[in-house]
Amino acid sequence: MKARSIMIQGTSSDVGKSLICTAFCRVFSNKGLRVVPFKSQNMALNSYVTLDGGEIGRAQGVQAEAARITATTDMNPILLKPKQDMVSEVIVHGKHFLDMNAKSYRSQFVQEAMPIIRKSVEKLQDEYDIIVLEGAGSPAEINLKDRDIANMRMAKLTDAAVILVADIDRGGVFASIIGTLALLDQEERDSVKGIIINKFRGMRELLDDGIEWVEKETGIPVLGVLPYLDVNIEAEDSLALSSLRFKKPKKAEFPIDVAVLRFPRISNFTDVDPFFDEPGVGVRLVSSVHELGNPDLLILPGTKNTMEDLEWLKRMGFDRAIDERRKQGTMIFGICGGFQMLGTKLFDPDAIEGDGENAEGLSLLPVETVFQAEKKTVQMEGVLSAGIMESQMNLNGFEIHLGRTTLKSQVRPFLLLKDGREDGAISNDNQVMGTYLHGIFHNRLFTRLLVNQIRRNKGLDEVKENVQSDSERREEAYNLLASHLEENIDMDTIYQWLSSKLQKVEQESDRA
Repeated sequence: MKARSIMIQGTSSDVGKSLICTAFCRVFSNKGLRVVPFKSQNMALNSYVTLDGGEIGRAQGVQAEAARITATTDMNPILLKPKQDMVSEVIVHGKHFLDMNAKSYRSQFVQEAMPIIRKSVEKLQDEYDIIVLEGAGSPAEINLKDRDIANMRMAKLTDAAVILVADIDRGGVFASIIGTLALLDQEERDSVKGIIINKFRGMRELLDDGIEWVEKETGIPVLGVLPYLDVNIEAEDSLALSSLRFKKPKKAEFPIDVAVLRFPRISNFTDVDPFFDEPGVGVRLVSSVHELGNPDLLILPGTKNTMEDLEWLKRMGFDRAIDERRKQGTMIFGICGGFQMLGTKLFDPDAIEGDGENAEGLSLLPVETVFQAEKKTVQMEGVLSAGIMESQMNLNGFEIHLGRTTLKSQVRPFLLLKDGREDGAISNDNQVMGTYLHGIFHNRLFTRLLVNQIRRNKGLDEVKENVQSDSERREEAYNLLASHLEENIDMDTIYQWLSSKLQKVEQESDRA
């Protein structure tokens, strides 16, 4: 028996499709079903690295965790990562395939992608009971529909019951629902079996008349209204940056000021999420020197194009400002591309990052980087170098980058990796640190010790409360999402769509 499928599509981007898919994965897993997430084509700035070193969209990695399974590239066989204006890196089954502009991708690659996608779908259908598919953007983009391989074409391929999600928080929810359905052809409309209104704030009763009208007008049931929920699960793309819960530092409430440079090509910005949970820490994005102020910690995050963002940094005057803040006591921390920028030289002999020109770094760490065509994607584990903090703790995360960085003088590495390599670098005064380890701050004990070090430097008391592990926090978030869905959605109707699989699982459970 092949897997049954439901598909979450949206009236637009950032309506909450990823989180709702995550919630369904945990709900079905709790029911004893073998459930798997799937997104045929994903465009994402935040990545997830599988155990075998494949790169997929962050959302599918998170959804796999919620489903209590190991993430594989079959869950997101095609990944697009914006690299330059109208140019993206095309990643196929977790590995770099080529860089391609939008026009060429649509005209040349889309049809090549379908056999790849179909093979992944068939594999998942054979191995699981339920597939939870996630669409991309909106299925009603009429200028793109003939080449759309992420929405209705996937629903047809998997015979999925489609749930259309609309975001009421941005306004115009009923118009967005009706407009989306109006732009679908009859076969596509017939596949839409339910509607979810997401991110609601206010009195539920005030929606009743509108919901009744929509159901009468479309013949499609509104399965439920999901109240707005602030849940601590990583965002996937840059649209979410504007809605992240950044906390402006105020001396009384947030005496520790963490600033994050918002590069034009920022990626894996979820690396800084753990600071949101640290007591007394304010977190803010910075796009100009005027906004920089005098932070206690300045983070240079990952970027999809180090050379372009380094040029932007200099053009904006951040190079001088960062050096001035360092002299005034600000701690500087670079991750991946941000780490590369902290070095002295960056070489691009094969024009991997642009036109092939070399660049001067910020010269805050004695390291040099040479960009190479082969991308490094691997899960990492290592031990913090001696002398950085009072504990030589184990740290883990993942590595995604182009380029090889070497230390050019007597300077300590940041990590001693389990595979024998050294990672990153740290200045002799412990004030400037750099690493390729994405997820570094998700090692919560390290983050707490780092914050307490800053607190001591400022003459503040340390935070003594226990540190909850990142895995514990994520489990709480998945369970909260599942409860939130079950409390507000007509799950009985959804279970009827999946009844044959549920009966099979119940029969197997009875026999056991």
